[in-house]
Amino acid sequence: MMKRAGFLRFLGIASSLALFGCGGGTGPSGTASSMASPASASQADRVYVVSQEGVSVGVLDAATGELLEEVDLTSMGYTPTAKAHHVAVEPDGSYYYVSLIADGWVLKLNRENEVVARAEFETPGLLALDPTSDLLYVGRSMAAVNPPQRVGVLDRTTMEMEEVDVFFPRPHALALDPMGHRVFTASLAENRMAYGPLGAMEVDLMEVEGPLQTLVQFAVSPDGRWLAGTGQMTGQLLVWDLTGDVPALAHTLELGGQPWHPSFTPDGEELWVPRRTADAVSVVDTRSWSVAAELEHPALAEPHGSAVSPDGSRVFVAGRNTTGAYGVPGNPGTVVVFDRASRTVLHVTEVGPYAAGIAAPMPWLGERGSPSPDR
Repeated sequence: MMKRAGFLRFLGIASSLALFGCGGGTGPSGTASSMASPASASQADRVYVVSQEGVSVGVLDAATGELLEEVDLTSMGYTPTAKAHHVAVEPDGSYYYVSLIADGWVLKLNRENEVVARAEFETPGLLALDPTSDLLYVGRSMAAVNPPQRVGVLDRTTMEMEEVDVFFPRPHALALDPMGHRVFTASLAENRMAYGPLGAMEVDLMEVEGPLQTLVQFAVSPDGRWLAGTGQMTGQLLVWDLTGDVPALAHTLELGGQPWHPSFTPDGEELWVPRRTADAVSVVDTRSWSVAAELEHPALAEPHGSAVSPDGSRVFVAGRNTTGAYGVPGNPGTVVVFDRASRTVLHVTEVGPYAAGIAAPMPWLGERGSPSPDR
């Protein structure tokens, strides 16, 4: 059951012009800061993880998983309760973007971890970057009880934000087709999804049959064929076939343990799914759509976000560790680095408390923007 609705109808500039100049990073106080010496790895080979309670960004070496820098956003003037939640990275690693739930900002940071621009947005949550254009889509935080029924569309060059009506409460799950075709979002409060062409004027709404899923996050396969969504309430992984005009539910896997932020590997053959309350990660074989492995480790403490290294050889899983299950004083957030081939743990990195969103540059994304003939 679908409903056609206006997608990019202009609701006015929701916030925005926030260019601070690229010569130096700024925050509310006009300062920029990082807590460690400059990193030795190239920007295109870094992984970024945000600490929600620490209001910081951990910069990791994608080759080793070692912490290179901890960027303290509070030293730039953002509040100690800003709640840094999610992160997105340009394909070439030139800039990255961070959502601050409580302070109501989407920040743009450069290679030197300086805030060069920002855009205002009420309770920003997940971020999804379109590698084929200048658009960055912005969802609403799960912590927001009654946010506007709109998602943000941010021009990454001008940092102008527009708000787009999606016609359902609490839009949260958010993903873009890396082939540059469509955007997908879903409601936390209802079994409803919205999808539409990137930059177009309309969106389709569709129902998700069955019990309330509370869809946490989406991931789209690198070839644009599959949309995977995680259901917090049911513990299910739902997989839609995107080859037609209407997403068609093709597979349902029972994972349990509140599956959270999934990631496809660059070859599309695996989907890594952190399961937050199970303290585990499921590796799903996408050729058979079956669970190939269940991974556990003491540092997988409330695993939240996941990301794959630019070369596809390593998988990074961020853990909240808010209950102290990891057993380290101070309850730091964790990042567990897996070797994708052997599925063994290569490294554990401690970062700021409540590690949440994590992202790595994906240089190959920019090469996949040409429309396929059957889409």
